[in-house]
Amino acid sequence: MNGESNKKSGLAAKLARPNILELKPYRCARDDYSEGVLLDANENALGPTSLPSNSLDPYDNHLLLERYPDPYQVKLKEKYAEYRGNGLSHENVFCGVGSDEAIDLLLRIFCKPGVDNILITPPTYGMYNVCAKVNDVEVVSCPLSESFDLRVSKTLETSNTQTKLLFICSPGNPTCKAIPLSDIEKVATSSQYEGIVVVDEAYVDFSEHGSAVSLVHKYPNVVVLQTLSKAFGLAGIRCGFAIGAKDVIQLMNNVKAPYNVNSLTSEVALNALNSIDTLKKNVTTLLEQRELLVKKLNSLDFVLKVFPSDSNFLLFRLKEKAKEVYTTMANNGVVVRFRGNELHCSECLRVTIGTEEENNKFLELLSKTYNGLI
Repeated sequence: MNGESNKKSGLAAKLARPNILELKPYRCARDDYSEGVLLDANENALGPTSLPSNSLDPYDNHLLLERYPDPYQVKLKEKYAEYRGNGLSHENVFCGVGSDEAIDLLLRIFCKPGVDNILITPPTYGMYNVCAKVNDVEVVSCPLSESFDLRVSKTLETSNTQTKLLFICSPGNPTCKAIPLSDIEKVATSSQYEGIVVVDEAYVDFSEHGSAVSLVHKYPNVVVLQTLSKAFGLAGIRCGFAIGAKDVIQLMNNVKAPYNVNSLTSEVALNALNSIDTLKKNVTTLLEQRELLVKKLNSLDFVLKVFPSDSNFLLFRLKEKAKEVYTTMANNGVVVRFRGNELHCSECLRVTIGTEEENNKFLELLSKTYNGLI
């Protein structure tokens, strides 16, 4: 992966902005050499001023923090591609600062400011709208059904010739619900839409419905976003991935900042990918706690509905006063999210599945708070 301009063929060349295709990527020192006496990058050869706390005594600078990291994180991408399978190689994987960096890059690469648009399916993740606004890109919407299903025909009808990115959040946030891969395929193969289908799978490891990664080699217009923030329990390292056709990923590498993923993040990420048994154990525990929480919420007379969940959180509707319940609970030490302002989510709260102790505290305070307000 040498950061050279993308070939003038394929879907990426057809859809990307002309200035992006003509871009000559910044060439950093580590593109050429990463071993030897390195006097090429104006680094501080005397070493770092400090290290992570646990590496101070005894002193352990095995990451050589005075040196710039691999600009393309090839080892990490290879490991992630191996974990996700489906014949992926590191050339199908972009690594960035959470999924949010990938969202922003896709907008910058494929959407002309003031001309093109993206299509979202609310209620959905708010960063699509934020990134579009920052990049002066119009947002068109086709809401999900009241049961949070993708209305495929209506979604395709809503798109137009200027729609370059169509975002499908699956499992959805705040909906908790996974979109069937068959629906995603219908969008990807439709002659009504010629742009890129971006499937945001932050919560996919909690779902039994499979990943759209399985569609990447079949459909070059499918890009999948994933993260280590949720199931892997690594929100603090800010590491995410985009999986797609090689030409799309190459353009993302061309446009990104030179050293966007730091050495500390990449080491922890690699360690996590070598600890899949722990991942599976934690996911199993969270799913068990989720089912217990569903049963207990359904037993409360002031809870009207607990929506089915394919995620590590639940969306549930109260009879009334959801906003007041949220605020009062937060002021008393248990913080959930009020989602009542979202489409189809009136009087709804969203709660993350915590530890057994945290879940019990939540249930206790929820009942106490609601009954105290009525």
